[in-house]
Amino acid sequence: MAAEMHAEFLVSATRAEQFPREPKPEVAFLGRSNVGKSSLLNQLVGNQKLAFTSSRPGCTQQINFFDLGGNLRLVDLPGYGYAKAPQAVRREWAGFINEYLQSREVLRLCICLLDIRRGWMETDRQLREWLEFQQRPYLVVATKMDKLRGIQQVRKQVEQIRSEIPGRDVLAVSAQTGQGVKELWQAIWKIRTSQ
Repeated sequence: MAAEMHAEFLVSATRAEQFPREPKPEVAFLGRSNVGKSSLLNQLVGNQKLAFTSSRPGCTQQINFFDLGGNLRLVDLPGYGYAKAPQAVRREWAGFINEYLQSREVLRLCICLLDIRRGWMETDRQLREWLEFQQRPYLVVATKMDKLRGIQQVRKQVEQIRSEIPGRDVLAVSAQTGQGVKELWQAIWKIRTSQ
């Protein structure tokens, strides 16, 4: 488990005027509703109660901002692909997520989360293409590696994910065991300090 660091919830937002105004670098976490974004955020900061987690997908319905010691913000975006949410709600989510991703000047890195067992799904590919079109830096992270049997199976799934994005790294992590969290932090700080 990651050592606990000073991290605190700042604000939940659905409109640009609600976003934090101080120009601190931000790292946004994006992925399907059941990919484990909030659990991974909690593992990263060593605080299992920072971001709300639930066994029901679709519980994150706003953009949640978390401050890390005044140096960095982690941003938890609503999951996509949640079919049980009403269509009007899904359209609203898409609107304010797009607004954040298009207009946020302090956004340094997007962490695109995939379930390692499922790999790329069509909605993940659409997000990837959108980020590339918008020229937003992104890192692909495969979650739930603890659900696979052995390192060989993990490597096989990572290679399958990597095959669609030649030349890019794919990190495997587990929010349950903490595996891969150190490597994810290294990637985050490398991007953050290079901008």
